[in-house]
Amino acid sequence: MKLGSLKIVAVAAIAALAIWGLTQGPPKAGNAPGEGDVLAVVGGVDLTRSEVEAVSPQQFLEIKRQLHTLTEQSIGRAVEAKLLDLEADARGMSREELVAEEVEGKVPEPTEAQIDSVYEAHRNQLNVPRDSVAERIRGFLKGREQGLVYDVFVATLRDKYGVESRLEPERNEVAAAGFPSRGPDDAPVTIVEFGDFECPFCFRVIASLKQVEETYGDQVRLVYRQFPLNSIHRHAQKAAEASLCAGEQGKFWELHDSMFENQQALGVEDLKETAVSLGMDGETFNACLDDGKYVQEIAADLEAGRKLGVTGTPALFINGRFLSGAQPYD
Repeated sequence: MKLGSLKIVAVAAIAALAIWGLTQGPPKAGNAPGEGDVLAVVGGVDLTRSEVEAVSPQQFLEIKRQLHTLTEQSIGRAVEAKLLDLEADARGMSREELVAEEVEGKVPEPTEAQIDSVYEAHRNQLNVPRDSVAERIRGFLKGREQGLVYDVFVATLRDKYGVESRLEPERNEVAAAGFPSRGPDDAPVTIVEFGDFECPFCFRVIASLKQVEETYGDQVRLVYRQFPLNSIHRHAQKAAEASLCAGEQGKFWELHDSMFENQQALGVEDLKETAVSLGMDGETFNACLDDGKYVQEIAADLEAGRKLGVTGTPALFINGRFLSGAQPYD
């Protein structure tokens, strides 16, 4: 039953928080631990937390994300326990008695027909006589049904007593200023995409992003940052450079859309022809692309993405909240 693992999860959460507290170090007077905390002094020079974490940025990021996930899960289980206690107290019974009445007592024993159905569906994998696994199947079916009934019961308790989460969503600091963007700078929602012009999944997510823009209008700003997957996409680097060259002439989004609409034409000569067809000055664009004018900017975007935990594209940060892959609009 879910209650049986509650104490284990709670202990794990407390242990994780304790370890995190140790890694955070003592806070400054009047301040919560932060990137500016001094963790060491070398030759009279402060060594701050942000400098320490920069040594292993992905590992620290992953630990922070794991801690946040564990905290979310543990809050959920602690909330369930509190709701059950409130209801049990209101009825004058123990939590165990409440669960027995509202969950265990409302789930009938699985029928022989149900057991037969599961056995027949998995006969080849089981490869044993039906009677030797009948009790295991019975326990599985009963446990599954009890889990569903338990979830429904807890949901009714949430409605009855009310639950308000005070845990802030996990957010990342993602720079958005100075990069190609659409929408007002002061929009309440900023979506930063790390993308690759040769990536088919980046093409797929365009429809979702455009629907977001159409639905929410000036409430959303879309920012594009470069993350060419050069190890698998041989044209991605030059396509990224080309987009920034186009941006010099106010044509970033036009070339952005054109390259995604025809990902088979991302060779250098193809890009030059496309630029002219979009009304750009060919000589200026060609010189920019041939000289590798924006190589360093793209390298900086790649490094920034890696520090944020980006390993593939598209990688979206919605007001700092990470969303990976070609997600549908919903």
